[in-house]
Amino acid sequence: MAQDDRKRQILDAALELADERGLTGVTMRALAQKLGVTAMALYPHIGDKDGLLDGLVDRMLAELLPAVPVDGTPEERLLAVGRAARELSRRHPSAYALLLARPAVTPDAVRLVDAVYGALLDLGVPEAEVPRVERLITTFALGYAASEASGRFSAGTINPRGRRAQFPADEVPAHRRLSEVLDRLPDWDAEYEADLQDLLSLVRVRWS
Repeated sequence: MAQDDRKRQILDAALELADERGLTGVTMRALAQKLGVTAMALYPHIGDKDGLLDGLVDRMLAELLPAVPVDGTPEERLLAVGRAARELSRRHPSAYALLLARPAVTPDAVRLVDAVYGALLDLGVPEAEVPRVERLITTFALGYAASEASGRFSAGTINPRGRRAQFPADEVPAHRRLSEVLDRLPDWDAEYEADLQDLLSLVRVRWS
């Protein structure tokens, strides 16, 4: 088996482990057991644990790249990145946190960022501002998706009305004023789409 194919097989198995057991379950020993080899047999292909984690980042980002159109308007390309990022979090909720914890230096990470750079340049963003705006957009997309996947947006053990009831009426006045809005069940799909559109509107207005 070719080196690249073997590495891909190892990373596929590591991603399956993360999906099954969470990131803490992704150890060199557990991965070796899953593949039926010794832990030492993994090192020539992925290096140490840091190499494995970087490889998982690249493995996940490789799933994003086909979703990004090579043509289309700059807005369509950026929206595709944002939507694909959220879908990726739903497929791999445990491993997804790595995208916010590891530098984007793997080959597919560089390719993905380059696609975002190109869309921003086509939108008219000045070259000096492109890296900053790329970080703004991708950090939002990754952060929102990671928050959703981790359960941060869930209602928790106390509903909004119950949370307000813990305070005197004058202690959380904004919550009281927004009570009708806060008691509605959020439409996360619509909210995420609106957020992406708002971000793109800011970019268009700023550099139109």
